Amino acid sequence: MAKEEKVDAKAKDAKASDAKSKAKDLTKAGLGKIKSGSGGFMKFIREQNVVGLAVGLVLGTAASGLVNSLINNVIMPPLGFLLGSADGIRGLTLDMGTTPAGEHAVLAYGVFINDLINFLVLALVVYLTIKMLKLDIKK
Repeated sequence: MAKEEKVDAKAKDAKASDAKSKAKDLTKAGLGKIKSGSGGFMKFIREQNVVGLAVGLVLGTAASGLVNSLINNVIMPPLGFLLGSADGIRGLTLDMGTTPAGEHAVLAYGVFINDLINFLVLALVVYLTIKMLKLDIKK
């Protein structure tokens, strides 16, 4: 029986060694795929110009804030003053009377006009920037 136990122990050791070897091979293959996948990811970032897109998004957001400030603080107050509103163009409203429920109804069309002008000026700034940097030329 001692011989059989030794043979069984050797067989178990061989199986364990094979299992460890297979596990190492699978680990190496998995790490290789991860490394090639991360290389693919970096290649994607470089080729698709993701960094440029991120920079453009940040600068676009900053430019949007600047244009909004220009419109709301420089352009709209004089327009509102000329149209008779102390709050700039945003203060233009139309009193629609009282609802059957007894609530006061006001149509704040000045806010819409302000937002429309804001959009148009921002679109103009983007258009002029693209033209100035010659980004609209097809390669």
